[in-house]
Amino acid sequence: MTDKVVVTGIGVMAPNGLTTEDFWSAVLEGRSGIDEIRRFDTARYASRLAGQIHDFEPLEHIPKRLLPQTDISTRFALAAAAAALADSGVDPAEHPEFDMGVMTSNATGGFEFTHREFKKLWSEGPSRVSVYESFAWFYAVNTGQISIRHGMRGPGSVVVSEQAGGLDAIGNARRAVRLGTPLVVCGGVDSAFDPWGWASHLSGGRVSPTADPLRAYIPFDVHADGYVPGEGGAFLIAEDADAARTRGRTPYGEIAGYAATFDPAPGLNRPPGLRRAAELALADAGLSPGDIGVVFADAAGLPAEDAAEAAAIRELFGPEAVPVTAPKTLTGRLFAGGGPLDLATALLSLRDQVVPATAHTAEVPVAYGIDLVTGQPRPCALDAALVLARGKGGFNAAVVVRRTDADPVAH
Repeated sequence: MTDKVVVTGIGVMAPNGLTTEDFWSAVLEGRSGIDEIRRFDTARYASRLAGQIHDFEPLEHIPKRLLPQTDISTRFALAAAAAALADSGVDPAEHPEFDMGVMTSNATGGFEFTHREFKKLWSEGPSRVSVYESFAWFYAVNTGQISIRHGMRGPGSVVVSEQAGGLDAIGNARRAVRLGTPLVVCGGVDSAFDPWGWASHLSGGRVSPTADPLRAYIPFDVHADGYVPGEGGAFLIAEDADAARTRGRTPYGEIAGYAATFDPAPGLNRPPGLRRAAELALADAGLSPGDIGVVFADAAGLPAEDAAEAAAIRELFGPEAVPVTAPKTLTGRLFAGGGPLDLATALLSLRDQVVPATAHTAEVPVAYGIDLVTGQPRPCALDAALVLARGKGGFNAAVVVRRTDADPVAH
C-alpha cells in the first residue's frame, strides 16, 4: 500500500440532480434546485426558499423494511453511498469486511423522524412512539446504516462540525486509508425541512429573506443578505491508490491534502482560521498556491463572512490570482453535505477541465480582490483544486484534490 489516497466513486443526492452526471449537467447549465418549500405551509415564515430534493423515491434505493426506521437524511445517505460504490465498481461482498470503513458527517440528525415521534409522544402517549426513535435521530446513524447495509466492519466515525463536517469526514477517511484500511465510504448529507427544522434554520438569523430564488443566495455580491438552506450531499469512495490500480480503476483524482482549524474566541483580536486551514492543506499536499487552478469557496452569503473569506483567498493567492467559484448557489448550503458535494464538483472540474460558474452573483465588490467565476463556466487548465468550508461555531476545513495523471496540464 501507498500513502496516496484516491477517489474511485462518487454518489450525489442534490436538489438539482439525483445522479452525479445529472447534477454535473445542472451545474454547468446553471440549473437551480432552489424553490419554495412544498412540504408544509410556510406562509407565516419570513423566509420560504430552500434547495429541495423533490423526485426521490426511497424504494428505488433501499429495501421496504428500512423505511420505518430511517429519517429522510438516512435514506439520502444510503442511496448516495450505494451509488458511489456502484460508480467505483466495488462489490462489498467481494472484499473482507474489516477492509472497508465508513466515515460520515451530519449536522442536524434525523430531524423529521424525531419530530414526528415527538408529536406522537405529546398527543398519543409514549406507547405510540416508534422503537426506532432510539437511533433514527442520532448523528451517527448514517455511518451505522451504511456499515450494516454493506457489511463494512472496518473503522467508522461521524463528525459533527456543521458545514465543515463533510470535509472533516473525508479527511478522516484519508487518514484511515493511509493507516491501512484499503477502502472507506465517506461524505455527508443533511435534511431538516419539517416545521420545527425550518424554525431552527431561521432562528440563527442567517437565512436570506429575499423571495426571488435567483437573488436569495448570492455570495460575494454587494446585495448578499444571507443564504438559502438545502438538503442532500454526496458520498465518495476513498481508496488506496495501489488497491484501485489492482482493480483496474481510473480514479477521479487524489485526496492530496487536508487540514482543519478553529476560529479564535470572540474578542481575542486574532484572525479567523480559514486561511491557516488552506495553508496547512496545501503544505500537506506538497503544493504551493500557484499549483491550485481553482478554489471552491465556502460562500456564506453574509457580507462580513464573504469579506473575510475573500481576504483569506486574496492574501494567500494574491489579488485575482486564482479562479474562485461557489456552485452551491444552485443548491443552497447543505451543511454536512455541502463540503462533499463541492469536493465531488471539484473532481468533475478536474476531469473535464472547466470551472463552473457562481450562478446569480453579479456584482462583486472590487475590494474583495477575487476572480469569481460568474455568468458561464470557464474552460481552464486544471491540475489541482482547493475546497473550503466553514461551520457555525468556528470550524474551518480545507481539502486539496489533484489529478492523478502522470503529466501536469500545460498552463
